[in-house]
Amino acid sequence: MPRSRSSPRYTRLAQLVAETREAAGLTQVQLAARLSRPQSFVSKIESGERRIDVVELLEIVEATDADIGNLVASLMRVTA
Repeated sequence: MPRSRSSPRYTRLAQLVAETREAAGLTQVQLAARLSRPQSFVSKIESGERRIDVVELLEIVEATDADIGNLVASLMRVTA
């Protein structure tokens, strides 16, 4: 299984992080503050420059009050 940041699912994940943040009405700076990380952390995730693990994804979901089920369902619809 390729671990490319440019895979269709990973590209969609980066988009979903941005969409989730925007739906929560947060800027990158505000989300980063909630995560106790620099703004560049969020920017690199959203641009696909940085991979994230499951724990980081859960932290983002919690910080934005998003529904992890909807996020995962959206990723599952993307062909790998």
